[in-house]
Amino acid sequence: MNRAIGIAGVMLGFSASVLAVATLAVGLVRRRRDLLWMAAPYAVFVLIGALLAVGAMERALITRDFTVQYVADNGSTRTPALFNVATLWAALEGSIILWAAVLAGYTTLVAVKFRKRLTDPLVGWAMLTLFAVCIFFFFMLLGPANPFRSFDPPPGYDGPGPNPLLQNHPLMAFHPPMLYLGYVGFTVPFAFAVAALVTGRVGEGWLLATRRWTLFAWGFLTVGIVLGAWWSYEVLGWGGYWAWDPVENASFLPWLTGTAYLHSVMVQERRGMLRVWNLSLLCATFALTILGTFITRSGVLDSVHAFTAGSVGPAILAFFTLIVVVTIGLIAWRGDRLRAPGRIDSPLSREGAFLANNVLFAAFAFVVLLGTVFPLLVEAINDSRMSVGSPYFNRMTMPIGLTLLFLMGVAPVLPWRKASGELLRHRLLWPAWIGTGTVVAAVLLGASGLVTLVAFGLAGFAAGSALRQLVLATRRQGWRGLIGRANGGMVVHLGVIVIAVALAASQSYVRQAEFTLAEGESATFAGHTLTYVGRNVKHESAKTVTQALIEIDGTGPWAPALNRFDFGSQVIGTPSVRSTPIDDVALTLLALPEEDGAPATIRVTIQPLVIWLWIGGGVMAVGTILAAFPGRRRNPIDPVSAPLPVAPRRELVEVS
Repeated sequence: MNRAIGIAGVMLGFSASVLAVATLAVGLVRRRRDLLWMAAPYAVFVLIGALLAVGAMERALITRDFTVQYVADNGSTRTPALFNVATLWAALEGSIILWAAVLAGYTTLVAVKFRKRLTDPLVGWAMLTLFAVCIFFFFMLLGPANPFRSFDPPPGYDGPGPNPLLQNHPLMAFHPPMLYLGYVGFTVPFAFAVAALVTGRVGEGWLLATRRWTLFAWGFLTVGIVLGAWWSYEVLGWGGYWAWDPVENASFLPWLTGTAYLHSVMVQERRGMLRVWNLSLLCATFALTILGTFITRSGVLDSVHAFTAGSVGPAILAFFTLIVVVTIGLIAWRGDRLRAPGRIDSPLSREGAFLANNVLFAAFAFVVLLGTVFPLLVEAINDSRMSVGSPYFNRMTMPIGLTLLFLMGVAPVLPWRKASGELLRHRLLWPAWIGTGTVVAAVLLGASGLVTLVAFGLAGFAAGSALRQLVLATRRQGWRGLIGRANGGMVVHLGVIVIAVALAASQSYVRQAEFTLAEGESATFAGHTLTYVGRNVKHESAKTVTQALIEIDGTGPWAPALNRFDFGSQVIGTPSVRSTPIDDVALTLLALPEEDGAPATIRVTIQPLVIWLWIGGGVMAVGTILAAFPGRRRNPIDPVSAPLPVAPRRELVEVS
């Protein structure tokens, strides 16, 4: 029954998407308003089909219906309830179901949001594009990624369950859905970008229609990436949170181009400039989500996250190629209309800073993309496998990241069109002092290393600039000064700065050692005392957990563990982390104490300020929400362009 419901849902979603594209195409070509109104009911049918597929698969997983091939391959009676539900996105075919469901949800929300404008050709072409993308993902569910194939289980059959790494931490239930909400959310602004190019309405109207859609997609993707880093830190046991893994890069690439777009779109709205940049960034962002899908699900790259190789790779790669060809063709076709009516008057202006920001983010994305796909190119040419490691990414991205921090400090104080030297000196004075004070404080606290101190100084400089705007805004508007795109964006900047400081500190001052301790024995490392007080064995439904009980500085005990799963001989470690605002002490059990009184071998990783990575991610999420709501202005002067209270009157006239 689950198979029948699931197949019916996929067929309904696919058929409704095909009929929607055909109906809207005829309506747009023949200008039939009655046909364009059909977008809304078609969107509902697509959503119903997707929900039926999700519901059928979840029901099959919960009831352990092993007649469904996906459940037989990934389900188990021993899988805990939370991870049993999350098994939907723990493997290839189920993840495509989730993708299609999220896409159907976004499509329906667009139809509801623009229900009074469905006869507008711009909205019509956007809906047609959304349905066209739906066709591809429902086609995948019908063919190469069909999750509802039948299986004839022998008597007493029980499946292996999901990958042990994917049932070892509760974040598995939240990290992938957040990423999908971000990935798929970028389909909406992409659809409107295509519609703008097709209709020739490449002005600023479509930007206003998609501003919040883009912002929320970017926010979900941000939270998803941060949760993924947290999951890696808590589960993999190597003492880190970001390894430039190909699948990590696959989520980071659209974040980079999406971030660049969110900045440069303000220039187009204000000055009518950077039209080609904005359209290209949106199209590139969506294309990179599809490329990320290819990297994740084709098995062409080795990754701790990647799914096994299957037949979906060629289909996804063909879809990615189609997107690139179509978008480049549309941008070239509308080249004359994309000429900006304005120009950059001076490099020392808000628009000049945003252009520099775009170039840096594009360079960052290119470096990450090259390092990610280079092994594929080498294999295609030489038929030999290779990988690009962290040294390449760290060396190439560090200068770009530091320059972006500097721009974060300068750009918010720049007015539109042109800034005078006197104005810049005045506005950058306090940020510069804060940056200098940050470096002095870091040195007094024992920090060393030129690059790290430069990062701290630039972070303080950027934080001073963001705080300057927020102080000015709250003085004028009270708590409402925190709301609005510009001011919410400054809160996001503060979150980025917190993460930048935590990255610099935790990567520069990490200390790691291994100890073999007998029961009751202690060791001292980096100012912390570790005492092995014994072992503990727990038998759970799917695994046996052996814990080493460790006291840290007389508190605890903390319990790093090794998990032996019933299916197979794979042993998975679970680190235990004591987090404080100053540092993290992460314990990883390396050698299994087989009996009471036996020694335990543990790895100790001490990193400062790691907890501020997760706090910074939370600040970014809050800032995203604040930026989504319009701020109230008591006068037409933007708080960021207003002078400090002590500024002479002539500066107010100059920048207003």
